[in-house]
Amino acid sequence: MKSFFRRIPREDVLLALAVGCATAFSTLYATWSVPPHAIQPLLPWGLPLIVLAVTPLALRDLYPVPVAAVSGTAATVYYPLNHADGFVVIAGAVALYTAVARGYRWQGWLLGLAQFLIIHVWETVVFGAPRPEYVLGAFAWVLVVLITGEVVRKRAEYTTVQRAHQEEAAHAREEEVRRRTADERVRLAREVHDVIAHNISLINVQAGTALYLMDSEPERARDALSTIKSTSKETLRELRSTLGALRVADEEAPRSPTPGIDRLPALAERTRAAGVAVELHYEGEPRGLVANIESAAYRIVQESLTNAVRHASATKVTVRLDHDGPGLRLEIEDDGAGAPDGFVLGNGILGMRERAAALGGELQAAPGDGGGFRVRARLPGSEIGET
Repeated sequence: MKSFFRRIPREDVLLALAVGCATAFSTLYATWSVPPHAIQPLLPWGLPLIVLAVTPLALRDLYPVPVAAVSGTAATVYYPLNHADGFVVIAGAVALYTAVARGYRWQGWLLGLAQFLIIHVWETVVFGAPRPEYVLGAFAWVLVVLITGEVVRKRAEYTTVQRAHQEEAAHAREEEVRRRTADERVRLAREVHDVIAHNISLINVQAGTALYLMDSEPERARDALSTIKSTSKETLRELRSTLGALRVADEEAPRSPTPGIDRLPALAERTRAAGVAVELHYEGEPRGLVANIESAAYRIVQESLTNAVRHASATKVTVRLDHDGPGLRLEIEDDGAGAPDGFVLGNGILGMRERAAALGGELQAAPGDGGGFRVRARLPGSEIGET
């Protein structure tokens, strides 16, 4: 029982009290304003009907249709009994409005029109045909109550739809943020892979050379160790730059720019120090491209050189960059062992292909016609300054 009373909205209780007070005062005033013989006393039927019409309004949100039926019926029956003409009709109007506004349309319209017809048919039978303007005025008030309920219902539905759209838009924004975060993590993982795989491969080769020549040719071993030092320094510098996006608020921003085509000669030089000859060929007029294209080109060449050093046992790699036409074309070909039977693309090549696809380009990686391995990439894009 306590839980039931807790469910009753306080606003509905206050509304029922307000309608009850207005009905009581108006009925008493009407009773005092007319001779006693002109109306029926409130007891035994008038007062119970007023209570029956007003009290259910406290439950209008919980049970809109039953309240409309009870309150509307009580208000309808009250008037033909010739009691004092107070504001009992307000209780019925509020109940009908609530039913329609809560979505019980045909029930509300049926009760409202039935209430109007019963009262005026009774008046016609008892008192004769009422004046047309009185009938039309009463009918207009019934329509005002019901149409107001329809307007409020439509407004509530519109608000609900708008709220649903806003929640859906907010959910879509959250999903987009999560997707971008995931893409950024993949990009960072790819950058870390490219940096470490290439430079650690060179360090491994140089370390093996240094160990082999330590006793017989210490000067060459010293050169290998020097290369290891410079390569490891470059690795740390690139890692700091790549992981700078994950720095906390009090850390400094990365100081070095994203590697681009202008750093390919240094990349080739480090690979030559590992014992692999690298040739760079430029076709067309070199021009500055946007940063994401430059970075993708650098990483594709870097990953191709890494594969040539680690897997292909290559002695020579040829890198061609074609600037003719829009964007950039790359071709990296080595003279290594090529791909074995049942060759499956690894993470490095898949990463290169994803880089190209993300820019709207394409990448092909396959054994060369005369042996070795060949990577071809097309990176469409605009020059710096283009929109």
